[in-house]
Amino acid sequence: MIFTTKDGQSFDTDKDLTAEERHVLQKLVIWETMASSLDEFRERTKEAFKRGWNGSGPVVESRALKLILEELEQKVLLRVESP
Repeated sequence: MIFTTKDGQSFDTDKDLTAEERHVLQKLVIWETMASSLDEFRERTKEAFKRGWNGSGPVVESRALKLILEELEQKVLLRVESP
């Protein structure tokens, strides 16, 4: 999957993320649409990184994933703050 941020940075999740990071991202893409607040999304993010892939333990966040997650947080904010 290619993920492009608002400022035009593109990330190929197959090349720029580890398998563990892709697994976490898949979960968080879903939570981006379901979280009722930014705090809830951040809590889900923290939990996903802690649990890792199939309970394998903590996942280290790369720069690419950090930037993608910042974009997802902005989407959560826009969604929950819209009337």
